[in-house]
Amino acid sequence: MELALVVVVVVVALGFAYTNGFLDAANSVATSISTRALTPRIAVAMAAAMNFVGALLGTSVAETIATSIVDLDGAPAVDALGVLLCALLGAIAWNLVAWWFGMPTSSTHSLVGGLLGAGLAGGMVVHGEEVLDRVVLPLLVSPVIGFVAAFALMVALLWAFRNAAPSRVNRRFRIAQTASAAAVALGHGLQSAQKTMGVVWLALLTVGAVTPVEGIPLWVKLAAATAMAAGTYAGGWRIMRTLGRRIIEIDPARGFVAESVSAIVLYVSSIVLHAPVSTTHTITAAIVGVGSTRRLSAVRWGVARTIAVFWLLTAPAAGLLAAGTTWLLLGVLGS
Repeated sequence: MELALVVVVVVVALGFAYTNGFLDAANSVATSISTRALTPRIAVAMAAAMNFVGALLGTSVAETIATSIVDLDGAPAVDALGVLLCALLGAIAWNLVAWWFGMPTSSTHSLVGGLLGAGLAGGMVVHGEEVLDRVVLPLLVSPVIGFVAAFALMVALLWAFRNAAPSRVNRRFRIAQTASAAAVALGHGLQSAQKTMGVVWLALLTVGAVTPVEGIPLWVKLAAATAMAAGTYAGGWRIMRTLGRRIIEIDPARGFVAESVSAIVLYVSSIVLHAPVSTTHTITAAIVGVGSTRRLSAVRWGVARTIAVFWLLTAPAAGLLAAGTTWLLLGVLGS
């Protein structure tokens, strides 16, 4: 039973990584496509490759996911694996709902909400203080930093290039967007693929297949990186339209700034803070930030409000879905 559940958890976790990839493909390339800096297929191919590379550059976020949300030590292995499976199913279900409506939502919030909901429903111990300090606060602060930093940098660039010819500025920033989009894709791989690694590693730790000292096996890293890259290449076209055009009509300079600021936030969160943050929330906030420098009315606030509603619903909705699935599954396994 335990071996079968481990295999199922691994397969579903890779399915989560795939949905994460196609949902978040828009984060890296939506602005570059909308400004015609990159063609759609070249953009998603580049994003997929950079996602794969980024996924292999570290494990600190994976370790945070595995050790700082739910404590599975001492729980029966079957129950612990059931909790992980239901957490993933709840997160995937909400991701698909958001994709259907074309809304950029956070796979990070989905997974954290799913782990908390499934953990509580399964009677597991939740690391309340660590969840607040290492997960919730970074998730809440990163979009604010993205908005403020993008707004400030865009204002500085507008002043610096105030006398330059718009056509020349747009041409140069359109070229620069290739690098900034790649930087976001690398940061997304560094962040999001590690979340899948963390869940798989936790499942392996639960059944004693690995030890904490050994770290995350290479095959887990490669599998998570490949699943996310495949999902990214599939492309979340509904969400790309929302990020690239429905919030604001974006120009190359603003696209470059939004992407650059988002990439920096992702790198600092991963490498320095070891904290899982939402690529989606960060890039969306940065887009709103650069758009606000044009004029407040340039931002389609109705679309922004709808996105914000989905943001607020993500963690609790995924948590409730995971909790309901956990009660059903553990009831079946216990009968």
